[in-house]
Amino acid sequence: MSEKKQSKESQKLHIEVVKQMVTLSTSGFGLVAALAWNNFIQELVSNYIKKWLPQNSGIISLLIYAIVITFLAVVVTLQLSRLAQKLQKQSED
Repeated sequence: MSEKKQSKESQKLHIEVVKQMVTLSTSGFGLVAALAWNNFIQELVSNYIKKWLPQNSGIISLLIYAIVITFLAVVVTLQLSRLAQKLQKQSED
């Protein structure tokens, strides 16, 4: 194998490793951010919503929490999908 071909393959490998590291670190930070939001929303439900509900209303507060999380997940996913489509369209032009 020629030295030039080896160098190109080595560079491709290096690029793939960096891409994988970016993906892993982005996923890790995404998880940390999700956990932070999880704590925030749980506290929000506990401190501001639960006091308006009857005693022992754990299931209702969990339902409210699940609805809030689902709403946020849908909104963020839609916005990111629109952004990705917009960027892809721009790169094709």
